[in-house]
Amino acid sequence: MRDLTLTLIQADTVWHDPPANRRAYDARFAQLAMPGDVVVLCEMFSTGFTMAAREQAEPMNGPTVTWMLEHAARLEAVVCGSLVIADQEACHNRFIWARPDGVVEHYDKRHLFRMANEQAYYAAGQQRRVLTWRDWRIFPQVCYDLRFPVFSRNRSDYDVLLYVANWPAPRTSQWLALLRARAIENQCYVAGVNRIGLDGNGVPYAGGSGCWDPLGRSLVEAGEVHQVLQVELDGPALGAYRSSFPAWMDADHFHIDGEGRS
Repeated sequence: MRDLTLTLIQADTVWHDPPANRRAYDARFAQLAMPGDVVVLCEMFSTGFTMAAREQAEPMNGPTVTWMLEHAARLEAVVCGSLVIADQEACHNRFIWARPDGVVEHYDKRHLFRMANEQAYYAAGQQRRVLTWRDWRIFPQVCYDLRFPVFSRNRSDYDVLLYVANWPAPRTSQWLALLRARAIENQCYVAGVNRIGLDGNGVPYAGGSGCWDPLGRSLVEAGEVHQVLQVELDGPALGAYRSSFPAWMDADHFHIDGEGRS
């Protein structure tokens, strides 16, 4: 594997205004001298973390997915983040992976945030999705998924765990601790992109976006302000570490009900 460059964009989100959010990201994208290989936006980056699912949902061929594909082609990089998507009579908190060749892949958030009653408005995803780009295997997750390590357990099938989130400020310390733990226990790189600002429900967000290596060491962190981070992931170093400390060989085998695979 050659190295992989991630661009992590930590920003505020305008409540229930996808055109305004797309315009704001247009400006941020225009300032990217080198977009890298994968550009990562936060959870529900076009609306904020909303339970107005039916009112805010777009189809897969709607304006925001189309916009993501246009930027992916122009930047020659994957553009990803989660959206409110209506598909087959249900709404999903859907992670969209828009590739520069026009291919769109997705993962539906499996663990819905009970404390906001998310399960009443969105259908939970069932399928584990590992996406491949530039010879790297990337496992996308959305926000609350971070609290459930069994689902994200590395089965020697991915190299990067990628979290997009609207993780509130009062629990920032938990966000940072769990991201670091996921990197250590799965012997992988972990990147997380969270938003900042105040949403339409008055919930504050303090960012904390960043990237950690397989030993749990911080590579980049954004703090609490608008920031664009770039980080280069070292493929040979990852392989060398896994070979020299092969804890993955002693991992337990298990099956997750409803996942459709063992």
